[in-house]
Amino acid sequence: GIEGDSASSTEVYALLSALSDLPIKQGIAVTGSVNQNGEIQAIGGATAKVEGFFDICKEKGLTGQQGVIIPEANVNTLMLREDVVQAVADGRFHIYPVRTVDEGIAILTGVTAGERGEDSKFPEETVNRLVDRGLRRLAKRLKNFGRPPKQKDDEEEAGEDAEDDSTEDDTPEPPAEPGLPGDHPDGPTDEPELPANDPEPPVETEE
Repeated sequence: GIEGDSASSTEVYALLSALSDLPIKQGIAVTGSVNQNGEIQAIGGATAKVEGFFDICKEKGLTGQQGVIIPEANVNTLMLREDVVQAVADGRFHIYPVRTVDEGIAILTGVTAGERGEDSKFPEETVNRLVDRGLRRLAKRLKNFGRPPKQKDDEEEAGEDAEDDSTEDDTPEPPAEPGLPGDHPDGPTDEPELPANDPEPPVETEE
């Protein structure tokens, strides 16, 4: 379950996974609060949380892929049972101390988080690059929500830049609004339309 401040980093990891379309390893538990700078902060009950998840994994069978992500600030407060310590020493269970969200998401996805470069972009094939693309897609969908296709911005038709060219948006376009009676398919016209059953107007001739 998710509740309380000690689960705030877990919620951030879930959002990053959804935006980047990267799956999270299900054998790793997470605890730790996060501040506005993406730093993982200490929480209470770290020892009980680690031992509790260890007991669940031991009951199901230790695979060497299970573990717990905890704040680095909690490492010195851990008082773990001997069987947990031995399992960690043998590589059958893992404890991952982290300082930032970037460190945590890299462990959970197996993909480097990535730092923004001088060009204000993240490196290719990194979590943050994929998250950035996901946010751009959401912003574009929100911007064009409910708009008829003719009112969409030129930047969407031509592509904003190379960043957006690599990301296809498969969102279906909204249907065009039905025309009103008398609307001309090619736009307004100065010539009035004649009823179908009216005779043609007489042709003027010079006398």
